[in-house]
Amino acid sequence: MRTLMVVSAAALVRSDGRLLLAQRPEGKTMAGLWEFPGGKVEAGESPQGALSRELMEELGVNVAEADMSPFAFASHAYERFHLLMPVFLIRSWEGEIVAQEGQQLAWVSAGEIKSYPAPAADLPLFEHFIDWSKAARA
Repeated sequence: MRTLMVVSAAALVRSDGRLLLAQRPEGKTMAGLWEFPGGKVEAGESPQGALSRELMEELGVNVAEADMSPFAFASHAYERFHLLMPVFLIRSWEGEIVAQEGQQLAWVSAGEIKSYPAPAADLPLFEHFIDWSKAARA
């Protein structure tokens, strides 16, 4: 039986429609792959509360829970655990995004996102971003 891991993630989107991806740093599992920023939901935290904490730790920005809109979710069985990941669309934050943990960051368009290698759980989310981006431009 796999353990369930709940992780909250952010689809941080700038006014030009580009999405922020973070590269998993060396020394972590799946190092080098690109993903939505976020992290584990700890005991007693809501998904939004965990995401707010993680974005401050990882990117140095403050995001109010009121500025997080449900966007998508991933449910993926990895070999050792099952990942459940709500993703929140965020278009407003306080502070300047700066990598706090040595990770590389990239602002990518819907047309570029598929060129970034990603964990299996994130690939359907990339498709969701592409579809959302097309609808937002229509």
